Amino acid sequence: MTALARIGGRGSFPPALLAVAAIPGLLVALPVAYALMRSGEAGFAGVVRELTRPMTLELLSNTLTLAVCVTVLTVILGIAAAWLTERCDIPLPGLWRVVASAPLAMPALVSSYAWSSLGPQFQGMGGAIGILTLACVPLVYLPVAAALRTLDPGFEDVARSLGRGPWSTFFTIVVPQAAPAMLGGALLVSSHMLAEFGALAFLQVQTFTTAIFQQYEMQFDNATAALFSSVLLAMTVPLALGEMRLRHGRRFSRSGKGTARDAQIIKLGWMRIPAVAGFGLFGVLAIGVPFWMLIYWLFTGTSVGMGLERLAPAIAGSLSYSLSGGLVTTLLAIPLVLASMRLRGWLVTTAERLPYVIHGLPGLVVALALVFFAIRYVPPLYQSPALVVIAYVMLYLPLAQSAIRASAELVPPELEDVARTLGKGPFTAFMEVTLPNLLPGVGASLAMVVLQLMRELTATLLLAPSGVVTLATEFWTYTNDRAFAAAAPFAAVLVIVSGVPVYIFTLRTLRRS
Repeated sequence: MTALARIGGRGSFPPALLAVAAIPGLLVALPVAYALMRSGEAGFAGVVRELTRPMTLELLSNTLTLAVCVTVLTVILGIAAAWLTERCDIPLPGLWRVVASAPLAMPALVSSYAWSSLGPQFQGMGGAIGILTLACVPLVYLPVAAALRTLDPGFEDVARSLGRGPWSTFFTIVVPQAAPAMLGGALLVSSHMLAEFGALAFLQVQTFTTAIFQQYEMQFDNATAALFSSVLLAMTVPLALGEMRLRHGRRFSRSGKGTARDAQIIKLGWMRIPAVAGFGLFGVLAIGVPFWMLIYWLFTGTSVGMGLERLAPAIAGSLSYSLSGGLVTTLLAIPLVLASMRLRGWLVTTAERLPYVIHGLPGLVVALALVFFAIRYVPPLYQSPALVVIAYVMLYLPLAQSAIRASAELVPPELEDVARTLGKGPFTAFMEVTLPNLLPGVGASLAMVVLQLMRELTATLLLAPSGVVTLATEFWTYTNDRAFAAAAPFAAVLVIVSGVPVYIFTLRTLRRS
C-alpha cells in the first residue's frame, strides 16, 4: 500500500488541511515514544523482572477484573434499559429514559466521593465495580436505544411469522442488529476503566493507573511508571482496533422500498412492576444517593465554607481551559476525519487510529510524556497553558473524531467535485460546501469535549501553570485532605455544569417521535 493516495470518487482534499491533519498524529505519538523509551532503559532483564513481580501481577489482575466486570454489567443493564424504554409498554417511558441517561450528569469522581464518604464498606473492588457500573450505564444505553429506535422491524416480523417468540426474536434478530452500537459502548466503557484514576483513588482500589500516580509521587520520571504505562498501552491497542473494526463495518441505510415503520410494542404484563422497580432502584443508587450526600456535605462538617473564595477562580479556570481545549481539539479533528475518508495509505491510517489507542491511557501518562519532552526539548513550553491544551487534544481527540465523522459520512464528497468544476479551488470548495454541512458534528464535538474537559483531573493537576485552579483540581485537593464539606461546592458546580447539557441532550435525542 502506498504511503498516501486518493480514494476514487471521495472528493478533493486541500493540501493545507493535509499538513494540519498530520499534527494530531505527531502529538499522540509522544506518549507511545515516552513509554517505550523509558521502559527500554531498564533493559530486557529489568523489564521481565518488573513485569513478573507479585505487585505487578496483582495490578494486572485488578485492572482486568475491574474492566471486564464493569463492562459486562454495563452491557447487561444498558441493553435491558434500552429494550424496556424503546420496545416495551413500560409506564412513563420518557421519565425512565432520563433516569437511564442521568448518570452522565454525575461524574464518576463525584459519585465515588459521595459513596466513599458513607464509609469504608463501600470501598474496595466490589464497591468500585458497583459504583462505576452505575456511572457507565449511559455509555451503552444511549447508543443501543438509538439503534433500537432506528432498526427496521421487518426482520422481527419475519421471525415471528416463523413461530419464534419475543425472547427468541430479541436474541437472534434484534441483538445482532444492535451489536455495533452495543459493542461500541462496551469498548468505550472498557477504555474508561483502564484510564480511571480519581474514582479508584477514593474507593481504595489499586490498578495500573493509581500505581503510576504513586510512582510519580515518589520519584518524577520514574521508569516503573513508564513500564506500567507500556502495559496499559498494550491493553488499549485491542480496544482501539475493535472500535475501528466496528466503525468500518457499520451500515447507514436500509435496503428496500419505502420507509421503515415503527416497531411493535411488546406487552410486559405483570413484568411492568419489576421493570419500574428496577428503574427506580437504579435512579436511587446512581443519582439519589450521590446527590443526597452532596447536599449533606454542603451543610455539614467542620470544613463547611472553607475555600469558597476559590470557587469563582476555579469556575473561570475550568471554563477557559475547557473551551480553548474543546475548540482546538475540534479544529484539529476536522482535517483528520476528512483525510481518513478521502485518502488512503498507512500514514493516514496510522494518524487516524493512534488517538484511539491514546484515549485508553490515563491523563497522568499523557502528562508525564509531555513534561518529559517539554523539559528536554522545549523548556519554554513547560508550565504553560499551551501544554495543557496539547494534553487535552491528545486525550479527547477520538470524541471529536466520532462526532465529526457522523456528520461527514452524510455529506456526499461529490459536492466538492461539482464546486471544483465551477472554478472553485480545493480550499474554497471545502469552506463553502463541506464545512457548513459539518457544523452539526462540529457543534456536537465541541459540546462533548468541553463537557469532558470540565471534569478532567490528572493532566490538569500535573500540567497547569502555578496558581491556575479548576473545579476538578480544587475538588481533588480538598477531598485529598479529607475536607469533604469544603469539596462539596466544587462538586456541586461540576454536577450542574454536566447536568444541563445532559438533560437537554436527553430530551432532544431520546424523545419518541
